[in-house]
Amino acid sequence: MILLSVQNCRKQYGPEPVLVDITFDIRPGERVSLVGTNGAGKSTLMRILVRQEEPDAGQLAVHGSSRIGYLEQHPTFEPERTVWQEASDALGDLISLGRQAEQVAKAIAESTDPEEQRRLGIRYDHLQHELQHHDAYNVHYRIERVLEGLGFSSAQHDQPVRQLSGGQQNRLILARLLLSEPDLMLLDEPSNHLDIEATQWLESYLVESEQTLLVVSHDRYFLDRVTNRTLELHAGTIDSYSGNFSAYRRQKAERLEVQRRTFDRQQIEIAKIEDFIRRNHYGQKHLQAEDRRKKLERLERVAPPREIVAPAMAFPPASRTGDIVLRVEHLSKRFERPLFHDLSFDILRGEKWGIVGPNGSGKTTLLRCVLGLLPADEGRSMLGAGVKVGYFDQHLMCVADATQVADAIRPDHKEFTIQQRRDLLARFGLVGDMAFQSVGSLSGGERNRTALAWLAASDANFLILDEPTNHLDLWARAALESALRAFDGSVLLVSHDRYFLNQVCDHLLVVEPDRFRVIEGNYDAYQFHCKQRSSGNPAADTGRAGQAQVESGSSRGESRKGGDGANKSAKPRRQRKFPYRKALEIEQEIQRREQRIEQLHQELADPDILRDGALTRQLKAELEEQHSCLPALYEHWEEAVEFNT
Repeated sequence: MILLSVQNCRKQYGPEPVLVDITFDIRPGERVSLVGTNGAGKSTLMRILVRQEEPDAGQLAVHGSSRIGYLEQHPTFEPERTVWQEASDALGDLISLGRQAEQVAKAIAESTDPEEQRRLGIRYDHLQHELQHHDAYNVHYRIERVLEGLGFSSAQHDQPVRQLSGGQQNRLILARLLLSEPDLMLLDEPSNHLDIEATQWLESYLVESEQTLLVVSHDRYFLDRVTNRTLELHAGTIDSYSGNFSAYRRQKAERLEVQRRTFDRQQIEIAKIEDFIRRNHYGQKHLQAEDRRKKLERLERVAPPREIVAPAMAFPPASRTGDIVLRVEHLSKRFERPLFHDLSFDILRGEKWGIVGPNGSGKTTLLRCVLGLLPADEGRSMLGAGVKVGYFDQHLMCVADATQVADAIRPDHKEFTIQQRRDLLARFGLVGDMAFQSVGSLSGGERNRTALAWLAASDANFLILDEPTNHLDLWARAALESALRAFDGSVLLVSHDRYFLNQVCDHLLVVEPDRFRVIEGNYDAYQFHCKQRSSGNPAADTGRAGQAQVESGSSRGESRKGGDGANKSAKPRRQRKFPYRKALEIEQEIQRREQRIEQLHQELADPDILRDGALTRQLKAELEEQHSCLPALYEHWEEAVEFNT
């Protein structure tokens, strides 16, 4: 059975077509991701699938009994309705069915005609069957579960929709779509406006549900966990890949290698033929040359490799700073409620810190207090010697809308010619006449890359970034990750992109109820800490910080809220069992071994390898060796966290 079929779909706005020859099917149970660069036409295709736009050519067929649900990006609500009323509308049919059952039961009780009672009884049994089949008796629980998972507290259930922020309204429309349970759910950036906790809840909800999905998302962890098939939209056409985003990347690399070899071989052959024709067109071999010319005309040309090229983002080398780049001492700030209290930590030269926490927890406020853009209630923050800050504001205020792009990135502190500016913009994917457009005319992703180019031109040695991946496609995010990893200065950033945090950061400042906790390591290390804590391992509650609301055994301080004497009552630490190694080095070795184990499992599933007995035995022996090393590495890592902090 095919839920949705698209055949030879075409759409064109200007001189160049957006969609050229789109053909694909979606079957029940498939969880499909639609990936492509910004401007590739993903949102256009989604609007065509829900009939908000019509294709210029081609056919679109939906199975007659199937319901399609679409996550709108700009929802509309009746302002006086409450959050609960809007969410329960998605289950209106079930609620109506329950009322019908109540009315029929009342009619049975009031009727004295046996024949009418028999007829009503049949009707009541049918209604009860439908209610049980659709789990209608748990309607209120289902609504509460979805609203809570998406960040709506019980107190907000009776709140009028008009009082919600734009992000909250988007989360409410997502809740309504999840509750309606369509046969095919089309989700365009579902994790927008969600913090990490809500995104993880949404992932679990979708994995447990039976809905067929078509998802557009730039969250690579989300795509890896939720999807099992990938459609790549590039140059107006679709390529299909089996598996999630990680599987797509592997298959894409393999296909590109084959495409390059095939294309290069044909180009070499074509060059030889053209050279022969050119040399012998008027000579004794002109008949052979003419024959080869006709052969060349009939030749079916191999398409160039279907390669998506990421912008080559880069930041200039950073000037040297003092050992301590940023010192925060006893910083406190509150508005209607406390955001952070008595927070202290140090960022050392070359470190890359990420701040992680739920929406509204004060992450952006902390950055603004550190920068002196917002006064703290108590405490202070100090920049180290020789520190020059570059601040990327998530609202992109650093580049004025009315300014030409090439002028918007021009720094005040040095001479920067127009050619140098254009070269810098090109490294961030802004080429050609885009340099002379106004910033306000750019798309969200283009404005973001303009702001990053401005940051690169500032020659800062300490980058402070607030949601730098907003509006960036998957390839631009990967380019930014590489640029920040290669940057030899210091970084402090806020992001909800877990993959980005994992690739860039070596420390995390985690916002938790009534405290901040510092994790030495990336997002994987933080997840490992969380798993260890949930399993009751006390070593997982360690981290490094200054006098902050963190749990740490470090010489750089440790306390919970209002508790500076934690070290005095701490138990003596045990003796070392393993030689000294940095915790981060051990984490990297664990990650390498786990990746090798995954690779070995894939190799041992290959029929060609299994036919080679010697190679199979060799791979199995290596697999056992890799597995046997992990327990000691885990124990060594726990010891390193305890002793090295």
